[in-house]
Amino acid sequence: MNPQEAAIRINHLRKELDRHNYNYYVLNNPQIDDYIFDQMMAELMGLEKNFPEFYHPASPSQRVGSDINVEFKQVPHKYQMLSLSNTYSEEEVREFDQRVRKLTDQPFEYVCELKFDGTSISLNYENGLLVRAVTRGDGEKGDDVTANVRTIKSIPLQLKGDYPPEFEIRGEILLPFSVFDNLNNEREEIGEQPFANVRNAASGTLKLQNSSVVATRNLDAYLYYVLGNNLPDDGHLELLQHAASWGFKISEHTRKCMNLDEIFDYLREWNIRRKMLPVATDGVVIKINSTSLQRELGYTAKSPRWAIAYKFKAEQVSTKLLSVSYQVGRTGAVTPVANLEPVLLSGTVVRRATLHNADVIKNLDLHLSDVVFVEKGGEIIPKIISADLSERHPMNEPVVFIERCPECNTLLIRQEGESAYYCPNVTGCPPQLKGKLEHFIGRKSMNIDGLGSETIDLLFNNNLIRNVADLYELKESDLINLDRMGEKSAAKILESLELSKKVPFERVLFALGIRYVGETVAKKLARDLKSIDQISNASYEELTGVEEIGDKIAESIINWFNNSENRILIDRLKNFNLNLEIVSDQKEGQTEKLKGLSIIISGTFEKFSREDLKSYIELNGGKNVTSISAKTDYLVAGENIGPAKLEKAKKT
Repeated sequence: MNPQEAAIRINHLRKELDRHNYNYYVLNNPQIDDYIFDQMMAELMGLEKNFPEFYHPASPSQRVGSDINVEFKQVPHKYQMLSLSNTYSEEEVREFDQRVRKLTDQPFEYVCELKFDGTSISLNYENGLLVRAVTRGDGEKGDDVTANVRTIKSIPLQLKGDYPPEFEIRGEILLPFSVFDNLNNEREEIGEQPFANVRNAASGTLKLQNSSVVATRNLDAYLYYVLGNNLPDDGHLELLQHAASWGFKISEHTRKCMNLDEIFDYLREWNIRRKMLPVATDGVVIKINSTSLQRELGYTAKSPRWAIAYKFKAEQVSTKLLSVSYQVGRTGAVTPVANLEPVLLSGTVVRRATLHNADVIKNLDLHLSDVVFVEKGGEIIPKIISADLSERHPMNEPVVFIERCPECNTLLIRQEGESAYYCPNVTGCPPQLKGKLEHFIGRKSMNIDGLGSETIDLLFNNNLIRNVADLYELKESDLINLDRMGEKSAAKILESLELSKKVPFERVLFALGIRYVGETVAKKLARDLKSIDQISNASYEELTGVEEIGDKIAESIINWFNNSENRILIDRLKNFNLNLEIVSDQKEGQTEKLKGLSIIISGTFEKFSREDLKSYIELNGGKNVTSISAKTDYLVAGENIGPAKLEKAKKT
């Protein structure tokens, strides 16, 4: 490769790696596997080494990714918190061992420990009390998430036994598979995008502003590294054993290895056994056991010289793509699903794999009857990685995304900036109608006991219901004549429907299933605009003036209420006496001192949380907003406020 070709390739790799770093660390939405990312990074570093004239300080190879969030206070790490170098082969492990032996003449032992797939955390203890929890951030500083970490039951707030007066312990916060599945099921029920994998779910949860919501997510934690002065032992494994006696959750599978053969035995063993664990692991960390030798070996600019991460490649199998079917959700989004020749993958038989959207099909260049490679994303969700082009028959037809809805034959649409195709027949497409009904009766919506998806199907197929208002016209005679429906079941449903009329307005608004109006948005709409009539008649400017409501949500609300059938639906629900406005109760200390004022809170505050300040504004009649406009009256600026936001406020 000549210098001109190298320059082109280096620029391409830098742009791609920057994009993927942003998706991973900022959006919590990785678009490629770790293995592919690491291969791209290795190629970039090799080119930069061979062509040093193209060195640039802003290259992705020169920095550690950052998960810093301006909504949290940033705290400097006492000890730098860097990431590990990755390897995917035994040969690279041998090279790591050779590098270490060139740096020291001392005899040493290794420790192998499972690499849990979550989000890194640093915990600081003083006199046995948890005083601070900080994310990895950029390695130099991270976000203070102490309030959220305090909700994690496996992290002790008060230690026991003979612990040092002051120390730091690091670990991984993660979400067990069972909790992840339940969380994604709940998100899909309420129309929210499911998390891509357990790592995203753990990271996203840890950065929530409301610690009471974090507490409901049942996060877990494993701790794996103790730092500090006057620690009771020099050995890393021995320190972990001490930490376990102080009350920390330490992996029982950490093992001391005396040589490379023992390391490789551990790697091979856990490449298989990890699939039986209740939490996600993506590799093994190999460390020198002596902490004094660790300090002697030190660090490179980005990672320790005394440790390396051996990453497992996700298990892949090949099978045949038989067909592609299409599912229609309650929002009208059409999702393609690959139907596969059954194949055993990570202990389960896989027959289907999600294809997400038309772009994925196009990027994979799929043809019917292709031999395809399948793996489980995050060891959970089957997905197609690629097609085996060497096995493709020239007569195999390419997979072409459908143009019409598979349920009602309506021409599909794709809105600008959206990845999915939608069926616009919101009032006549059966899966959308049934999906809206199921959403309406859900636990977080109207919580109508006795009704479930099977009963909704039964009522729908017997032409008893078509929309949510029809539910309130059901009679006992309609129900008891249905299959598997007795008098007690019918009475329970009718009683629950009657009780649902007392559900507060914000939940009724959420239950309507307006696109993009989730629980939080529904609460903010109800709080600011007070009634369904005010929301239905609100202008674009009034809607975007509500906190967290931007262009897309405002347009969706306006379009929903511009539909005449939805207006009729609201009138019918009014006649059934559902709560369609806020019932105002004067709160203690409530005033109108800030009435009519739009106030934005930005940055971090030492004595108050942002939520405390927002509550105070609401209690005194003010309105919290998130974006600066000509209608914004005040900006309350804390530390770490973004300079662009501050400059915009000064100019407005």
